Amino acid sequence: MQSIGIGVIGAGFMGLTYSEVVARHARGCRLVAISGGSRAAHLAAEYGVAHEPSANALVARPDIQAVVLATPDQDRLELTQLAAAHGKHVLAEKPMAPSIAQCDAMIEACRAGNVHLAVVKTERFRKITRKAKELIDAGELGPVRMLRTVSAFPSSLTKQLCNDRKWMLDPRSGGLFMGMATHNADFLRWLTGRNATHVFAQATTYSDLPSSNLSVMAQIVFEGGLMAHMWITAELPDPSIPSSEVRFQIIGRDAMLDLENFEYLDLGKGDKWERIYTPERFDYLKEPKSPIRLFPHIGVIQEFVDSILDNRAPVVGGSEGRAAVEICEACLISARTGQAVTLPLLGPSYAD
Repeated sequence: MQSIGIGVIGAGFMGLTYSEVVARHARGCRLVAISGGSRAAHLAAEYGVAHEPSANALVARPDIQAVVLATPDQDRLELTQLAAAHGKHVLAEKPMAPSIAQCDAMIEACRAGNVHLAVVKTERFRKITRKAKELIDAGELGPVRMLRTVSAFPSSLTKQLCNDRKWMLDPRSGGLFMGMATHNADFLRWLTGRNATHVFAQATTYSDLPSSNLSVMAQIVFEGGLMAHMWITAELPDPSIPSSEVRFQIIGRDAMLDLENFEYLDLGKGDKWERIYTPERFDYLKEPKSPIRLFPHIGVIQEFVDSILDNRAPVVGGSEGRAAVEICEACLISARTGQAVTLPLLGPSYAD
């Protein structure tokens, strides 16, 4: 079988993640080179691959057919355009970009370069979330009517994140809100198989943390009148709220699902709740190479590689990444204007 040469741009926590997956877990590919960031040379040495001094040098290599962008979201448009111009397939971390205008430019660059554009959506590849999707698709809940999702973190953790990942404070970035909410928004779309049609939201920052939109509450209407609520906050007081890191609740006509990514999947039906699945535990920060942690990332990389080898469109392509960004951008527009926003967003400058 052909082996796809992959270059990783970005050498932080996610750069390490994808270097590990490509080098030691995914099939049909090989890690060729790493570039970007102060840790790139060390990471390349760890995996015995080339360290390139720049993204330009990396995409110019003839032994690389695809790149993984494990970079801040504000850099992904330029890097996608660079990679596509050199004929390299692109996998972009989430959020795909800080705005749908930039998403559109990324899609166009890859179309013009005749290369694939895929977006990281790990929620679609976790064992627990795939089990929830199977139950919904099998009709266990009956028609889905309402959904609720929460990603809530304490201010103490957010302060640490702001110190460790200062690029999130860059006003060109989608910040913590986009970084978290694009996961939740995509999951709602994937579970329902429907597009959002209207969004009404409030957004603010209550604390003195140097970042905007750290607390957002949104009401989202999906095709067919499905109701969804999304609450994203990074400024709860300690000890925070139990089981709220990545929480989803799906209400159908006949039954309900309640899941937290790292804790449980419960089915409520008849007169009782039943524990359907309990995920394996791992320490996110201390075990970055744990196969348990890497499982959804392996799925993301494998799907990307297979799409290239099979010469087909990626399952989670640019349009899917764009749709999640669109919901999040609609939240910010609604919060700024005080009005409900109709989707799809139209106009030459969506963020203005």
